[in-house]
Amino acid sequence: MAIFQKKRRNILPGFGLSMGYTVFYLSAVVIVPLSMIFFNAIPMGWEPFLSAVTAPRVLASYKLSFSTAFLAALFDAVAGLLTAWVLVRYRFPGKAFLDALVDIPFALPTAVAGICFATLYSPVGWLGEITAKWNIEVINSPTGIVVALIFIGFPFVVRTLQPVLEELEPEIEESAHCLGATRLQTFRKILLPHLFPALLTGSTLAFARGIGEYGSVIFIAGNLPMKTEIAPLMIMSKLDQYDYNGASAVALVLLVISFSMILLLNAIQEWQQKEYR
Repeated sequence: MAIFQKKRRNILPGFGLSMGYTVFYLSAVVIVPLSMIFFNAIPMGWEPFLSAVTAPRVLASYKLSFSTAFLAALFDAVAGLLTAWVLVRYRFPGKAFLDALVDIPFALPTAVAGICFATLYSPVGWLGEITAKWNIEVINSPTGIVVALIFIGFPFVVRTLQPVLEELEPEIEESAHCLGATRLQTFRKILLPHLFPALLTGSTLAFARGIGEYGSVIFIAGNLPMKTEIAPLMIMSKLDQYDYNGASAVALVLLVISFSMILLLNAIQEWQQKEYR
C-alpha cells in the first residue's frame, strides 16, 4: 500500500524563492562591492601589481598587521574562554551588566576606542604613567596595536563559545570527577574536544577582524613608516595619493588571505563534524 507523506510546510517560502533572494542579497551586498577590487586591480597588469603589493613599506605593513592580529587572537582565545566559562557556569550579582560589556566593542565606533586607548596609554594617562615606569612603550609601538586588536576581537570568541558551553551539561564534568579524572584531564579530554571548533572559529574571526582593523589602531600606533604602519593604513595612504589601482592591489591581497582563512576554517569544521559522526 502506498504511503503518502504529508508535504512539510515551512514558515519561509519555497527553496526557489528563498534561494533566489539569498543569491540576490549576497550579490548586491557582498559580491558586487568586492568585485570592484578585482576590476580596479586587473587593469594594472602583472608587473605593476607585484610592484605595488611587494613594496618595502607594504611588506612591512603586512608583517605588522598579521603578527599583531595573531598575538591578539591568541590572547582573546584564552581570555574569551575564561570569560565565557564564567558567564555560563556561575551566577553572581552584576552578571547581566558584565555580559552586556562584552558587546561594547561591537557597538562602539572604532575611532572612539582608538581615542580612549591613546588617552589611557599616553605618557600622562592613567596606565601610561605606570607603563612608563616599567619602560614599556605602548603608544607608537606594536604593543599598542595588539592592545587595540584585543579589544576589537574579544567579543567574537566569547559569543562563539557561549552557546557551546550552554549545551554542555555540568553533569559531564561531575561524572568525570567521580571516575577519578583530575580537572586538567577533564578539560583536556572531555571539554576541549567539544569547545575546540567554536574556539577556533572565534579566534579566526578575531584574527581576520584584526587584519582589517583601522579606526582603533591609527590613534595609538603613531603610523611610523616601516614600524607601525598597518596594511589598512597603506590602502588609505594610496587613496589619498589617488593611487586607486595600488590601493586595490593591497586590498585584494588582504581580501584573498581573509577569504582563504574563512574557507579553511569551514573545511576544518566540516571535517571535525564528520569525525564526531
